[in-house]
Amino acid sequence: MKAKTFSGLMLIVAVMIIIPLVITAGTTGKIKGVVTDKETGKPITGASVMLVGTNQGAMTDPDGKYIIMFIEPGEYTLRYTAIGYRTVEITCITVSNDLITEQNVKMEKAVNDLGQVIKVKAEIDKIDETPTSVVKVKGNNSEIKTMPVQNVDKLLKQSAGVVTTSEGEIIIRGGRAGEVAYSVDACRIGDPIGGYPPAHGGTQIVNGEPFDAMFFKNYGVNPFVDTEDDHLSTFAIDVDDASFIMARSYLERGELPPNEAIRTEEFVNHFKYNYSSPESGPFAVHIEGAPSKFGQNCQLLRIGIKGNDIRPENRKAANLVFVVDVSGSMNRENRLGLVRKSLRMLVDNLNTSDKVGIVVYGSQGKVLLEPTSINEKNKILEVIEWLVPSGATNAEEGLRLGYEMAEKMFEKGNINRIILCSDGVANVGRTGPDDILKQIKKYAEKGITLTAVGFGMGNYNDILMEKLGNKGNGFYAYVDDFAEAKKIFLDNLTGTLQVIARDVKIQVDFNPDVVRSYRLLGYENRDVNDDKFRDDKEDGGEIGSGHQVTALYEIKFHKFAKGDRVGTIFIRHKDPDNGEVAEMNRQITRNDFRNSFENSSADFRLAATAAEFGEILRKSYWAKDSKLSAVFDLVKEVFVENDSEDIVQLMDLISKAQKHQDELAEK
Repeated sequence: MKAKTFSGLMLIVAVMIIIPLVITAGTTGKIKGVVTDKETGKPITGASVMLVGTNQGAMTDPDGKYIIMFIEPGEYTLRYTAIGYRTVEITCITVSNDLITEQNVKMEKAVNDLGQVIKVKAEIDKIDETPTSVVKVKGNNSEIKTMPVQNVDKLLKQSAGVVTTSEGEIIIRGGRAGEVAYSVDACRIGDPIGGYPPAHGGTQIVNGEPFDAMFFKNYGVNPFVDTEDDHLSTFAIDVDDASFIMARSYLERGELPPNEAIRTEEFVNHFKYNYSSPESGPFAVHIEGAPSKFGQNCQLLRIGIKGNDIRPENRKAANLVFVVDVSGSMNRENRLGLVRKSLRMLVDNLNTSDKVGIVVYGSQGKVLLEPTSINEKNKILEVIEWLVPSGATNAEEGLRLGYEMAEKMFEKGNINRIILCSDGVANVGRTGPDDILKQIKKYAEKGITLTAVGFGMGNYNDILMEKLGNKGNGFYAYVDDFAEAKKIFLDNLTGTLQVIARDVKIQVDFNPDVVRSYRLLGYENRDVNDDKFRDDKEDGGEIGSGHQVTALYEIKFHKFAKGDRVGTIFIRHKDPDNGEVAEMNRQITRNDFRNSFENSSADFRLAATAAEFGEILRKSYWAKDSKLSAVFDLVKEVFVENDSEDIVQLMDLISKAQKHQDELAEK
């Protein structure tokens, strides 16, 4: 009875939340426009646009565009501010029911003109007036060291136009210290106050933890396990490669990635191998072994799984909800701009049977677009075009609204998926990962899956995004440029959308008579208790159409073992539609290790080098004697047989990492 009462209460609450949003959409107006530099005509990114007398506003995107939605009809004053420009106030702006008022502004640069505001009366939509100010803090390295104050935040506090909030946060002409560019001796530097800037608004601790610019979690490194102690190795599969993309972003910015940002299996799974598709069933299993080039007296075992390829025209109809983070932190590094481009590309490649709904969240969640057929593509694209950042980050409310919409759209037998685009930072509402994750499980069990797509560097939560992808019965991807977005939303669209097997778990039963010990490379955060392998309530991983999963083991054989059976691979999974459980197995024999490393396949050697690259970057004990130069030489040999762009890029990243390591050694 309590359960029914609670469910009824939740339904009432949900209805109370949704109804005002639906009603608001038809009884309010919008203001949109473009903010540009009066002299150059170039768009101004990150300008603040506030509706005076309300808590509504927006920030301009990289194209200078902004939009303020859900405005009650009436007459308003708009205030435009931007670092380095004079403030503009435009009065007598009329907002009408269900109409869009366009208000473009050209802002005039100003130096040391703090506090001056120009007021303009709005007579027509196009406004050619402007203005804010800039604070210049002078001082080179040596001057700062010899001044009465010896750090930048104290120096800033002595400057005009700079104030400190009650919480101690520095505000420079309305912008947080982290939202300002700094230079020393004419060289641009990062935020000297707090590392990477928060730029997210809000006052609560981020994600339930003390604030740090980048959130990662160290899951440790798998050890060698004696088969006499435990001959079973069990884990959930994982198709993610976000860790590799993240490491690439660090290296291309001239930094080594943090150890805890490296997940070895995601380095291996970034690359595509020539696995053949299954003749029947959801996936095929591939096995190859050879002596390891890195481990002492080790054999390397590669287990590959290839999902069944579904042709795009045979894909099921998709009911998609885009849940987009439009908080202030998404205004950095072209995050939201890249989200818009990615979603436009996705919409352009959907089928006429598909539907899309859009939910956004900043300080609060909002429904921007009710479920809409792809036949009304222009309507969907218009909403995407006017996504602009502002406010704090209420991820929990945004996801709740997204799942409520997905449940309303749900059609059994079709694809029902949420696509979350965010930097993972949550600082309003319930911010801890557990608070957000526990609400997702019931929807995942029903068949509503989640793709978590991460954007941004410098203020990013890898932990939350990965957990969302795992718990949401989907996957986690990281996008650092448009080429990576293209891989997810265009090249592998069917695999991104359509799951062919759920809760996939692997258990390898090593033969103690042949195998003395073994070590799984990676998958530390996907470990499953051996006795939970056949517990079908235990969460596993998901495989989409055409997806691949690769796992590597380092194995030590008994010196005089004569048996042929090395072990047995068991793979257990659920049908994504009816939930039926199936299990398959495959023997591992000595014959699988017949080749030398040099005579193994190029794919095998590529996987081995990708794994060792990850192990070195995360400073694994088992790679303490490995050298990046040796890894590079092996990749170069693979390149002779396979000159793909991915392998060229891998060589480039290894070279960059080697250079950074050498520079650190010199220091």
